[in-house]
Formats: sequence, C-alpha cells, structure tokens
Amino acid sequence: PKEKPGVTGEAPVKNPKAVTELEDKLSKVTEQVTKLETERATLNETIRRRQVDFDSFKKRTERDRSETFLNQISNLAKQMLPVLDNLNRALDFAATHNENRSQDFEQFFEGIVLVNQQLNEVMAEMGVSPIASVGTHFDPHYHEAVATEISGSYSPNTVTGELLRGYRIGDKVIR
Repeated sequence: PKEKPGVTGEAPVKNPKAVTELEDKLSKVTEQVTKLETERATLNETIRRRQVDFDSFKKRTERDRSETFLNQISNLAKQMLPVLDNLNRALDFAATHNENRSQDFEQFFEGIVLVNQQLNEVMAEMGVSPIASVGTHFDPHYHEAVATEISGSYSPNTVTGELLRGYRIGDKVIR
C-alpha cells in the first residue's frame, strides 16, 4: 500500500514555494499569538493593580467616613457636656439641701434626676463614657493635673479630686 504524504513519513515536497508561504504564515501567526499573550499578561497585571487600588480606595473611604462620624459625635458631645455638668451640679446642690422640701419640689427633683439619667444614657449610646479619675493612678493620656497635694489616704501619683469630669469616645479623649 501506498503511504499518504505527511501521515507516516516524510513526503516529497512538490511545491517549495507553497511550503515557504505556509512557514511565513505560521511564523506570523506565532508572532501574533506571542504578541496577544504579552498583551493579555499586561492587561491582567493592569486589572490586578486597579483592583488593589480600588480596594485601598474603599478602605480609605470607609476609614474617612468613620473618622468623620466619630468627629461629629465628638463635637456634639463637647457641646452637650457643659449642660450635663450644670445638671449634675444642680442635682448635687439639691441633694445636699433636703430640709424644708415640699412635695412639689420632691416631684420636680425626681423628674430632674430622670432627665439626668436619660441624658447619661443617650451619651452612653453615642459611645461617650466618663473617664474614671478619683482614686485611680494618674494617666497623662486621660487626666490633666492642675495641682499636687500630699495625702496620707492616697498613694503617690493617684488622682485625689476632680474639678471637671473627663469624657472619651473609645480611646479618644473629648474632654
């Protein structure tokens, strides 16, 4: 049996010009494939970098939004703290002067106590919490010293009194 050219062995080339044209076409196609593979790799790298940039942008935007929100709460709390201070002073004064109180005054006083509790709850829901001071070790990150005193009841570097209560949101001191 006769063998078919190109199937089992080398076939005699009848048209060398056609073979050269096919080799040129094959070379061009191979060159195009290489060029397309390089372009695909470049596009994949560009997509990867853009995805990383976009993820960084999302994280930065979320962080900025969170900081802005926290700053707005801090500003609101700073404006509300003098009101809370005055309310606490009024309650402290009224609690120490309890002689000759009428029934109406007692009801008024109890209402003010409830308003104070409600205001403290709202501040707590906003994340605003008072900074513990009296009897704690002095921490310059949370406390501000205005005077020093020698005391037999407290160990050194202990806060012995509070002129104005401090507040914070998380670890950020707002006053």
